[in-house]
Amino acid sequence: MTPDPAAAEDMALLRALAALPLREWPRVLARLNEAQSVELVERFPIWAHNGQLDPGGDPLVWLIMAGRGFGKTRAGAEWLSALARQCEDGRFALVGATRDDVRRVMVEGPSGLLAVAREDEAIVWTRDRGEVRFASGAIAFAYSAEAAEALRGPEHHAAWCDEIGKWGRGGDAAWDNLMFGLRLATRPRVLVTTTPKPTALVRRVQRLANKDEASIRGRTADNPNLPADFVAAMLATYAGTRLARQELDGELLEDVAGALWTRRLIERARISAAPELVRVVVGVDPPASAEGDACGIVAVGLGRDGCGYVLEDATVAGASPEGWARAVVACAARHAADRVVAEKNQGGDMVASVLRGADSGLPVRLVHASRGKSARAEPVAMLYEAGKARHAGAFPELEDELCGLQAGGGYEGPGRSPDRADALVWAMTELMLGKRGAARVTVM
Repeated sequence: MTPDPAAAEDMALLRALAALPLREWPRVLARLNEAQSVELVERFPIWAHNGQLDPGGDPLVWLIMAGRGFGKTRAGAEWLSALARQCEDGRFALVGATRDDVRRVMVEGPSGLLAVAREDEAIVWTRDRGEVRFASGAIAFAYSAEAAEALRGPEHHAAWCDEIGKWGRGGDAAWDNLMFGLRLATRPRVLVTTTPKPTALVRRVQRLANKDEASIRGRTADNPNLPADFVAAMLATYAGTRLARQELDGELLEDVAGALWTRRLIERARISAAPELVRVVVGVDPPASAEGDACGIVAVGLGRDGCGYVLEDATVAGASPEGWARAVVACAARHAADRVVAEKNQGGDMVASVLRGADSGLPVRLVHASRGKSARAEPVAMLYEAGKARHAGAFPELEDELCGLQAGGGYEGPGRSPDRADALVWAMTELMLGKRGAARVTVM
C-alpha cells in the first residue's frame, strides 16, 4: 500500500508545476499532452495541503482531528480511493455514527467517494446493501457505530472512520470490533477523520495515533481552497469563543463550557482508597426502556470525616430488568449498603418491585425527580468544590458523564443520557444532603 518511487517522483514534478506563478501557466500547459493534463487535474496530492496527505510509515491509526472545512472528508475519500487502486482484492470498512452519515457524507457527499472518483473509474454504489465497488474490484462496506455487532466477524484490509466524536454509546464496541477484524492486511490501516470532541473514544484514538506520530491537528483557515470571505466571516462571528476553538481551530477542549465538573476538580478529589465508612448508599438510575438502555449504578460511602466517597461504578448496559436488578443487589452486597436509592420516574413502583424481586430484604427508597438532571446535580458539584466529595479510585466512564453536565440543563458528555452521573447524584444527595437535595422522597 506504499506508493512506488517513480510515481512519487512524477507527483513531485506535478506539484512543482502547480506551484509555478500564474503568469507561467499558459506556456507550460500548452506543452502538456492529454494524459499529463488529466494527471494534473485529477491527482489529489498535487492540490492537497500537507494536513490532508498520508504521513507515511504505514501507522495503524492515522488521525486527522481538525476544524470545519479543513478538508477531512476529502482526505478520507482520496486516501481510501488510492488504497482501492493499489489493492484489487481490498475489503474496506466505512464507519460513521449512523449508516445515513456514511451515505450522505462519506459516499454521496460533495467530497465523498463518488465525487473524487476519476473519469476513467467506474464506481458502483449499491445503497440498499451499503457497498461501494471500485473499478479495481475492491469493495468498501458501510457500517454504523450504532450497530456495533455488525462489525463483529467481517474482515477488512483497512478502514475509514468519520466523526468518532458523534459515535455515542456503541462507539467503543464498534471501534473494538472493527480493530479485531483488521486481519486481511499484513499492515492494516485506519484513517480517522473527526472534529474534536472530548469523548473517551476520541482520547483513546488520539493516544493510538500519537504513539506512531500520525496525529494531524488543523484549523479551518489551514485549507487554502476555502473562500477567503467564508473564513473571514466565521472568524469575525466566532473569534475568541469556545465554539471557535473547537469547530474552527480544531482544539480538543477537555472541559465542556459551563460544566458542573471539570477534569481538574475530579483529579483534585481523587484518592487511592476510602477511609473507614459509617454508611453506604447505592444510587440507581433505571433504564427508560427494556430495550438495552444503561442502568446507572453507583455506590457511595460516608466517611467518619464527614466526606462522601465514590466506591464503585457498577453500571450495566443492555440488561433486562431482572439483570440490572441483580447487578444492584450484588453491588449493595459488596459494599454492605444501608440503602438503595432509585429514581422512579421511568418505571414507577415497578422499579421497587423489580429490585425487591431480586432481593426481598433490599432496603429501597424511591425518589421522584421534580427538577432536571443538572439542577439536581448542582448541589452535589458544590460538595466537590468544597472538598467534601472524593473518588476512591478512577471511574473513567462516570467521570466523562460528570464533566458533560452543564449548568442550566445542557449535557455534552458521552451517550444520550448521563445514567452513571445521575445515579451518583441520587446517592450523594441521600448520603450528604438529605432533605436539602433535589428529590421528593417516597419511602416504600
